[in-house]
Amino acid sequence: MTRRRPYWKDIENMTTVGFIGSGSIGSTIARLAVAAGHQVVLSNSRGPETLANTVAELGPRASAATREEAAAAGGIVVVTVPVTAFPDVPAAPLAGKTVIDTCNYGPDRDGHIPELDGTSLTSSELLLRYAPDAELVKAFNTIYFKHLLSLARPAGAADRSYLPIAGDSAPAKAAVTEFIASIGYGVVDAGPLADSWRQATGTPVWGTPYGPASNEKGRPAGADAIRAALATATR
Repeated sequence: MTRRRPYWKDIENMTTVGFIGSGSIGSTIARLAVAAGHQVVLSNSRGPETLANTVAELGPRASAATREEAAAAGGIVVVTVPVTAFPDVPAAPLAGKTVIDTCNYGPDRDGHIPELDGTSLTSSELLLRYAPDAELVKAFNTIYFKHLLSLARPAGAADRSYLPIAGDSAPAKAAVTEFIASIGYGVVDAGPLADSWRQATGTPVWGTPYGPASNEKGRPAGADAIRAALATATR
């Protein structure tokens, strides 16, 4: 009898996605990624054993590991942690990799960081100080996790929603665009990391285009709506 290849070998463009942080946004991205045929390796600050229930729920394409192992395993790595945890992000295994930064700065949670309170730095640029060799792309930080789950649509759908991304590496942006497309969203290029303040907490593109959190299903937001919201941001 011929042994069948592992199922993931039959999925074109399958990516292993590593997660540094597995909170609401991270676990939602992981859920969408698994549904799209990707493998995911989850991690958090408390250890792999604390992710057993999440892994069991996600199924055989999911596993748990340490932060260093998840970073090393991922073809794409998602960093989804509080800004105060940036010093704990493992830099070495992220070198040369496409890294998605979902993080938002919030003084109430993170304390005041003068450079982020002012205009000299974005939170993504701060993360890059701790992982200087990563190919960083800002994404997924503008959408409520329940909306992220409910608004995913197949390519070509009339009500497909879009997400802004920012980054300095064209190849990394292309990889993130392909990944985001695979899990149900289009992309609007919001420029370099220095311009990622346009999608920071409290800006017009942050949450608002997808509807209020009280509406858990959200509302679709097309490319034009996202571009318009980015354009009206002030610093």
